[in-house]
Amino acid sequence: MKKSELKLFIYLFLIAFIITMVLLASGNRSETGPFIIIMFVSLALFCMGHAFLKNFVFTVWVLAFVSTSMFYPAAFGTWFGFDLKILIVPLIQIIMFGMGTTLSIHDFKRVITMPWPVFIGILLQFSVMPFAGYTISMLFGFEPEIAAGVILIGSCPGGVASNLMAYLAGANVALSVTMTSCSTLMSPVMTPFMMKILAGRLVPINFVAMMLSIFNMIIVPIVAGLVANDILYNKKRWSDRAKPLWLMSAINLLLAILTLLVGKHFLGPLAALKNGIIIGFTLIGVVALVKLIINILLKGPEDWMDRALPIVSMSGICFIIAIITARSSDELLTVGLSLIAATITHNFIGYLLGYWIARAVKLDVKSSRTVAFEVGMQNGGMASGLAIGVLNSAKTALAPAIFGPFMNVSGSMLATWWHRKSVGQDVELLEDRTKKC
Repeated sequence: MKKSELKLFIYLFLIAFIITMVLLASGNRSETGPFIIIMFVSLALFCMGHAFLKNFVFTVWVLAFVSTSMFYPAAFGTWFGFDLKILIVPLIQIIMFGMGTTLSIHDFKRVITMPWPVFIGILLQFSVMPFAGYTISMLFGFEPEIAAGVILIGSCPGGVASNLMAYLAGANVALSVTMTSCSTLMSPVMTPFMMKILAGRLVPINFVAMMLSIFNMIIVPIVAGLVANDILYNKKRWSDRAKPLWLMSAINLLLAILTLLVGKHFLGPLAALKNGIIIGFTLIGVVALVKLIINILLKGPEDWMDRALPIVSMSGICFIIAIITARSSDELLTVGLSLIAATITHNFIGYLLGYWIARAVKLDVKSSRTVAFEVGMQNGGMASGLAIGVLNSAKTALAPAIFGPFMNVSGSMLATWWHRKSVGQDVELLEDRTKKC
């Protein structure tokens, strides 16, 4: 990005900021909306071209979307009679598919070589954060649905952003990827279980419905992403030839159509996974087709997926948060500051206890840093999807909507601090994977 463009964006930010302050000082709060939106959009564009501030681009874009949804909730309500809430689960499935494309079978096999750190990390993941969420929600006296959201974000597995933070901090990236993968695979059982015992008295929790929803929303797309990973990155001859890619694309798109038309009759008890299976087949087919077009026909760059994935993931999460905020803008104004304080507390408890308990059980410094990120950083998209899709509550989705952006800011700050206190450079640097995160 050119320096002249960066100057333009920072000037727009300053002008919008000054106008916002003048309007607030004169008591014209209702007129500040457009200028607050311009302020955050211009700041996000500026951060995108700044070497250091680009680490905070995602958070600033979230603030831009949240501001828009707070001042103009109808913009994220319905479009031409279509309720945008329906898009939340498919968007999460696409994001989880993207996560799957960054993984391989080796990430799951690695647990055999480091069982003790993985066990400690997952144990803390599904104990520290759920119980901390319950305790915090009770101390703050949140209403049942808000409290359930705080517990829900604590009961979800680690987020994929933790892999990037582990890399930036000089921690054990291989361990981070393995922990994220394993905790995600355990989530269909552990997340409903923790919600049942901790939030069951606050809101109705259907264990089976939540378990099937996690399989549909998280596990099936990740498995499809693993298949796509093999299509994208294996070195076998068929993966660089037009006919196999065309055939694979056609078969998967056909399977997606067949599942859409008659899948309910053939899936039986697995009918709840129908949407995930359709998304999975469709995206595998699209990946094979796009690889055929870009890599073989156009001779384009091989890293097109690495470039597209962060943009798709960031856009999807921003849109999800905006949809949730638009449906709970009044409640957010009422409990906003308290919920932000609770979220910050929850996040830091994860980092603090994750690190020091890991040290107490004799894990090395790199592994302990990794555990801290895995415990403190949750899968906010999954929590949002469960809140809307299973619990049918936009209020419950508020805590995940706040937790997700904040953990990226706090995680970046912690990673920067730990990087300056480096314990060595022999960590396995999986640069190709962290770029995709």
